[in-house]
Amino acid sequence: SEELLDAADETIALWEASGGLDFSELAQDIAAEVRIVRALGTELAAIEERVEALYKEADPTGIVESAPGLGVTLAAGILGRTGDLNRFANLSGVRAFTGLVPKVDQSGLGDNPRGPTKTGDPGLRQALYMAADHARKVDPTLAERYHRLVVDKGKHHNSALCSVAPVLMSRIAACWRGGTRYELRDTDGRAITEAEGRAICAERYKVDPGLRAKRRRANAAKALKGRAGRRKKESAK
Repeated sequence: SEELLDAADETIALWEASGGLDFSELAQDIAAEVRIVRALGTELAAIEERVEALYKEADPTGIVESAPGLGVTLAAGILGRTGDLNRFANLSGVRAFTGLVPKVDQSGLGDNPRGPTKTGDPGLRQALYMAADHARKVDPTLAERYHRLVVDKGKHHNSALCSVAPVLMSRIAACWRGGTRYELRDTDGRAITEAEGRAICAERYKVDPGLRAKRRRANAAKALKGRAGRRKKESAK
C-alpha cells in the first residue's frame, strides 16, 4: 500500500542521513554474541552431564525417568525436590507435598473443593506441571483424564494439567516404593509401547484447536467483564 511505501522511503532517508550501516562493526557484534552463546552452551552441557551423573547415582534403575515423556532433567528435578519417596507415610502424603491437591473450603453445609493449596516447593510444582504436559501425550490414561477435563468439563489447560500432575506423581511414588519402573498401559489395561501410547493419545485424545480458541475468547471476555465490573464499583464509591 501507499502507507508502506511511504514508510520505506522514510526509512531509507533516515538510513542515508545517519551514514548507513558499518558492516565491519556489525560483524564484530555478531561474532561476540556467537562467542557468548557458544560459551553458555558449553556450560549448559557440562551442567547437564553433572545432573545426569548425580541422578544416576540417586536413581540407578531410572524409576523416575521411566515415567512417560520424562527425560533426565525433569526426573532429576522431581527426585531432587522430593527426596527419597519412601520417607512419606503414604501416597496421600506425597500428593499433599506437591501442593497440587485442591484446598477444601469447610463450611457447615459440606466440603467444597477449591484451587490447589500451592504449599511446599514451587520448583517441584513447575517440574510436575511440565512432566504432566509431556506425559499426557504418551500415556493414554493420563490423556483421557486431561481430555475429559478440558472437553467435557470445560477446564482450562493449566487447570487440567494441575489435575494430571498429582496423579502422575502418585504413580511415580508408587513405582519408587515398589522398586519397579513405570508401566505404560492403555485405558483397558493392555500394556503398550511408548510409540503406541503416542499414537493412541494423538488419535483418540487430541483436543480440537477450535475449541481451545473458543475457550480462550470466552475466558478473555469473562476477565474483561470482571475488570469492567470492578471499575464500575470503584467509580461508584
